[in-house]
Amino acid sequence: MHRRHFLSFCVVLAFSGLVFGTFSSSAQDNKRGRKYKAPPPTSKIEVTVLKDFNGKPIENAAVIFHTLNDPGNMELKSNEDGKAAIDVLPMGETVRLQIIAKGYQTYGQDYKIDKDQMAIEVRMKRPGEQYSIYKPHPEDSQNQNSDPDKKDQNQNKDQNKDKPSDSSKPQ
Repeated sequence: MHRRHFLSFCVVLAFSGLVFGTFSSSAQDNKRGRKYKAPPPTSKIEVTVLKDFNGKPIENAAVIFHTLNDPGNMELKSNEDGKAAIDVLPMGETVRLQIIAKGYQTYGQDYKIDKDQMAIEVRMKRPGEQYSIYKPHPEDSQNQNSDPDKKDQNQNKDQNKDKPSDSSKPQ
């Protein structure tokens, strides 16, 4: 009988240790463990980059997303259809979209991410002509014609070019 009691005592001791260990480990998890925090919902954004003058896609344009709340950026390249897509930007974020394509003006615009799917179409423009002082400008002719006093003064100067000034007379 002695052996039987010893065996049942071991079973009870093992069972109580198992129960006690389960409660103590769950208590430790609550004190030290981190609660799982689900990531915020994200939006899928598709950007299409087109040439402004003919509407054809621009391949290999740099499509850069600058997040304003968290510093940093994400850069993608447009494919042969002029498209670049991203699906990791959190809803509620404001993003600054920048597009750089060789031979085109750099594009920049802020967008509020407020939908689970967004489609953005950007038409890239060619660079504008540089201002040259050597070319006639329509503003110049308008300025001369718009002020009649200056026009009269210019005509008087032209007429008096050949006449000697008063200071040249002998005294």
